[in-house]
Amino acid sequence: MTQKSKTEAPPLPNSVLFVCNFNSVRSPMAEAIAKYHCGNKIYIDSFGVSEKLTKINPFVVSVMEEAGIDISGHKAKDYDDLIDTSFDLIIALSPQAHKKALELTENDATDVEYWPVEDPTKVLGNRDSIMSAFRALRDDLYAKIKTRLSC
Repeated sequence: MTQKSKTEAPPLPNSVLFVCNFNSVRSPMAEAIAKYHCGNKIYIDSFGVSEKLTKINPFVVSVMEEAGIDISGHKAKDYDDLIDTSFDLIIALSPQAHKKALELTENDATDVEYWPVEDPTKVLGNRDSIMSAFRALRDDLYAKIKTRLSC
């Protein structure tokens, strides 16, 4: 029997779902980065847990364009949009999303991970300050995705 080293990434799941509050900033950004990183090797999607979903945040579109990823066509989804889909891994990006993911999977074999990431919409100030916060989120998510999803 071989033991997995602490630095070795867990096995690559067949499907990943990113979850946040409104599916307008964190989860669509993570979805787009993961799709860019993994291509078609795994199925990737995202949704928001709020009943009040919103359109993609324009700052997300801008910082993702800087990275060469077009996310302008993203449409916010909630759980009802994915009710007939199962996932091997759910990655929650907010405390509310983590709670909902655990509720939805309490009778499943689905793995749930919580990645606490900053919410850049909480940053106030000028456009440069806000863009910096969104870039920091993008870069943080990319680093986490690259480590977790060794595509």
